[in-house]
Amino acid sequence: MRLDSWIGIALHHRRVTILAALITTFAGVSLVIDRPKGAIIEWLALPLIVAGGSLLTWAVWPEIRGFNLPAFSMASRLLERLTFRGQLVPLFPVIGVAIILSDFGYNLVLSATPAIQTEDTIVLLAAGFLLGYRFVPVRFARERDFVLLFFLFLNAILVLPLLVARVYFADLERSVDLYSWTALAPETSAVLQLLGVPNTVHAVAGSTAPGLTFTLERVPIEVTVVITTACSGIYSFGIFASAFIAFTLTEFSHPSRRVWLLLGFGLLAAYIANILRMVIIVLIGYYTDSGQTNLQNMLLAHSYAGWLIFLAWISLFWTVLFKFLRPAQRLPVVIENSTKLRAGEPVCETCDRPLGPAFPALRCDCGSYYHRACLQGRQCPRCGRLQASDSGGNWSAT
Repeated sequence: MRLDSWIGIALHHRRVTILAALITTFAGVSLVIDRPKGAIIEWLALPLIVAGGSLLTWAVWPEIRGFNLPAFSMASRLLERLTFRGQLVPLFPVIGVAIILSDFGYNLVLSATPAIQTEDTIVLLAAGFLLGYRFVPVRFARERDFVLLFFLFLNAILVLPLLVARVYFADLERSVDLYSWTALAPETSAVLQLLGVPNTVHAVAGSTAPGLTFTLERVPIEVTVVITTACSGIYSFGIFASAFIAFTLTEFSHPSRRVWLLLGFGLLAAYIANILRMVIIVLIGYYTDSGQTNLQNMLLAHSYAGWLIFLAWISLFWTVLFKFLRPAQRLPVVIENSTKLRAGEPVCETCDRPLGPAFPALRCDCGSYYHRACLQGRQCPRCGRLQASDSGGNWSAT
């Protein structure tokens, strides 16, 4: 298939293209924030970010596909409420600087490890975006809202619980192992039991994280896997869950039943992917390791297979979800394509000639304009919709 054919398919299925770009980009972000130490796979972070980011930029660039009016999305309405109808937006730079100073102050004064940790990286990235928020052109308002919501949800999922736990337990060095205890270890244990792998979940001396103990099949050696915060997959879950929530809120205009189903099943897919990752890691150790391997097979699976399994699962599941649960209500699109504007006025998508009162025209819901005489039938050549709205020939610049 020729390159221009692939480009046409990508433009026709713009939301699928954006979803694929997001998965690729945030796979790279996940490797940066929660990379498997010492594994070759960590070097994929930069290529994935570059490839996914480039595809995402191409898919949302106004000269390629136009841009959406920001006021129509659920994201814009949510942000309008969070910012008190935009009153807080001028204060974003001040808030960003305050967050940066607070984070560095916390590390220097209160923390025993002043080095930048994973949570610090998440906080500083959010603060940096707040500093540059108002520099983003208005035509990229939807993409700007997406990034802002992503950082808000990422901090709400990964950073806020950590701070609450440290305040509650009066321990500034405490890790959040509640996720491992309640939402990962018991579920992983139950699945392994169903698969015929006897195991127990228990506390481990000297650690606040749960331990999962099982006996290798090939030799009677008892193995305990301590599921710490770093090994639990919570960072990967947080990254992809935040991205999916932000994606859903910025792509659709109304909270219909299908939108909630899409959002709920998308988050469930990320959660199931994390349990599946842990189960497969343990299964590899259970069936293949012995006294001679010294658990190297399970360690290799932890460094490589686990991350790939997580990524492959959510990619497949989200794609299927998006195909079958895609909401019918979509954001209206206003085309601002430089090749389709003359002196600020829209032109016909078919003949490239200006529109005006003397030339009766139609406007499709996707934002495309056509002279009535140029449009053959009732199907829009650009998006394939069967209906086009009649404006009676009275047109003005959009």
